[in-house]
Amino acid sequence: MPAPPHLGLRHVALRFFDLAAAERFFVDVLGYEVEWRPDPENVYLRGAGDNVALHRTSRPASPAPAEGLLDHIGILLAAPAQVDAWAEWLASAGARILSPPRTHRDGARSLSVEGPEGLVVQVIHHPPLAPPG
Repeated sequence: MPAPPHLGLRHVALRFFDLAAAERFFVDVLGYEVEWRPDPENVYLRGAGDNVALHRTSRPASPAPAEGLLDHIGILLAAPAQVDAWAEWLASAGARILSPPRTHRDGARSLSVEGPEGLVVQVIHHPPLAPPG
């Protein structure tokens, strides 16, 4: 029996040590807006049909960083040329590009940028998910 239909991954909750830096990155660099700030430990953002929750976490007891299960998050774009426009925007915003724009074998085009605390954000045009037109 197949899974019931859904609209895709539109909500992600992320933990950061420096909540203010994470909020600045998502708002000032990625273009999200604050939807709700229930308390000083949490902020909820919205944009492009997404809901992103940022939660403050405490520093680990051990000085060695713990590797989490998250590899990266992705921001979808409607056209391949938008990846290059994002590369220019990210560079002008002072963001650290981890992998410059490239076209994949399947026709997708993407780049990767470093977010707060090492979060990898892939900015991607993936043809099967692009709007028609």
